Amino acid sequence: MTAALAELSEPTGELAVHCRGLTKTYGAGDASVTALRGLDLDVQRGELLMVVGPSGCGKTTLISMIGAILGQDSGECIVLGRDVRRMSPMERAQFRGTSIGFVFQMFNLLPSLSAVENVAIPLLINGTPRPNAKTRAREVVEAVGLGSRPNALPGELSGGQQQRVAIARALVHDPKLIVCDEPTSNLDHDTGIAVMEMLRGTGRKHDRALIVVTHDPRIFQFADRIAHMDDGKIIDVTSGGTLGSPL
Repeated sequence: MTAALAELSEPTGELAVHCRGLTKTYGAGDASVTALRGLDLDVQRGELLMVVGPSGCGKTTLISMIGAILGQDSGECIVLGRDVRRMSPMERAQFRGTSIGFVFQMFNLLPSLSAVENVAIPLLINGTPRPNAKTRAREVVEAVGLGSRPNALPGELSGGQQQRVAIARALVHDPKLIVCDEPTSNLDHDTGIAVMEMLRGTGRKHDRALIVVTHDPRIFQFADRIAHMDDGKIIDVTSGGTLGSPL
């Protein structure tokens, strides 16, 4: 274990995510695949942590657990003070809907809905009255720089604009944790930088934790720390800015 891992802090009020000994295996017998092998990780509030590593090393499994989508086989996963393993499926769904925002590589916007309508979806799922949801969604769409195109359909927007809508959707219910899966891989350099500046700013301003899974070295500069994964474990934690030096 590296010094960076050995010095991971114990849970405090400042921690957004606290994982210890996480394991996950898919399938059984000769067909089984072990995705996580006793993984340890902490993420602080206000921090932008990037998770990097080769394809198949367990990054998606990890953020699916932290995002209360997937359960672990063993180990501890405390997210925003809640033990994810102790939640029922309904409690997990409610927790995701109120406390976690997701930004995906492919945007996942509904093509028949306008920007504002796409952004309003989390609020509507949470039971917010439609007029209130649309008002709040319009405010967030304006905040991400699309105030002139609130009624545009996704097909009428550029890739960068679509990703801004996706970020607005992730922010609209004021989550304390945002999980991003390759948010810049489909964007050109300038647009990718603009998207990361926006994400970085939302984390700093609202004391959110951001976890970004990425293969994109162009955005390493925005990380506070970079967690390096391989074979189902965090093998090193480095400072942000570039690939960094060990903390």
